[in-house]
Amino acid sequence: MEIGIDSFAYTRSNETGTRMDPMQAMAELLERMEHADACGLDVFGIGEHHREEYLDAAPVTILAAAAARTRNIKLTSAVTVLSAADPVRVFQSFAALDLISQGRAEMVVGRGSSIEAFPLFGFELNDYDALFAEKLGLLLHIRENEVVSWSGKFRPAIQNLPIYPRPVQPKIPIWLGVGGTPNSFARAGMLGLPLMIAVIGGETHRFRPLVDLYREAWLKSGHPEDQMQVGLHSFGYLAESMDQAVADYYPGHARNMNRIGRERGWPPMTMDRFNQSRSPLGFMLIGDPEEVAEKILRHSEALGGIDRLTFQMDNADLSHEQLKRSIELIGTKVKPLVNQA
Repeated sequence: MEIGIDSFAYTRSNETGTRMDPMQAMAELLERMEHADACGLDVFGIGEHHREEYLDAAPVTILAAAAARTRNIKLTSAVTVLSAADPVRVFQSFAALDLISQGRAEMVVGRGSSIEAFPLFGFELNDYDALFAEKLGLLLHIRENEVVSWSGKFRPAIQNLPIYPRPVQPKIPIWLGVGGTPNSFARAGMLGLPLMIAVIGGETHRFRPLVDLYREAWLKSGHPEDQMQVGLHSFGYLAESMDQAVADYYPGHARNMNRIGRERGWPPMTMDRFNQSRSPLGFMLIGDPEEVAEKILRHSEALGGIDRLTFQMDNADLSHEQLKRSIELIGTKVKPLVNQA
């Protein structure tokens, strides 16, 4: 199983809401990406948002900066909001990243749960799914063809034009990022794309029917069974003990979930709700290395096997040193325990 980190390039704040200097936040993020590589993690992903508290509006720029400072870790988006992007530019950017990183670039593409990109780039939310379906089709066509002819509804046609640069990898990996929509799981299977599931609430095992739908669609579409991949993205944080992990993580997590919840109509975050999320069946990967490794294995068994797991931990106002220590525990403790099992 590949294990890694996803980040939204979050700028942590204190209890009064004052945010840290963006330049310092970016420098610390790049240091953590370098640290994850040194600790033996497999992948580091950068999200895409267009909000004040996140610095990931141009994720490929961050990934390219990290590529020059790392040697082995795969560098991916988490996720690229493809519905509001130009697939030609997306492919060109990741192809350039692949060249810089010497073949370590990947992308996770999705429709996006945060909708700020749509009005910002002039797209209608009413076209939410149609935009994604068309642009994903074009992106996959570009990956397969150096010279492209294509026409669609949302973008000017391309008539027999070459698209450069081409990546080091003949077929740069494109994962499909999904939430809880059955059609998204089925689409990934039909297209033969690896699946990245964002589980940010509830109990992870409840996603098993959707994962089975993906696997069924994959096999019915005639794709090689041994190339099927399922990934899982969840909130997580490690410390020396469960009590320490909770003490570190909960205050900032609750503060930020309540802030976003006021915008989206979520119920308030309470300690009872948090404890349910970190319970044996809950989605959160919180605790010491042994507890978290056991939970990862439980999640994998519940979903019929997973190939990649990524921790999202930097949106809880944790310090740079706390995040680095958690990364170190994941790389040097959790990953060996999972792989040995």
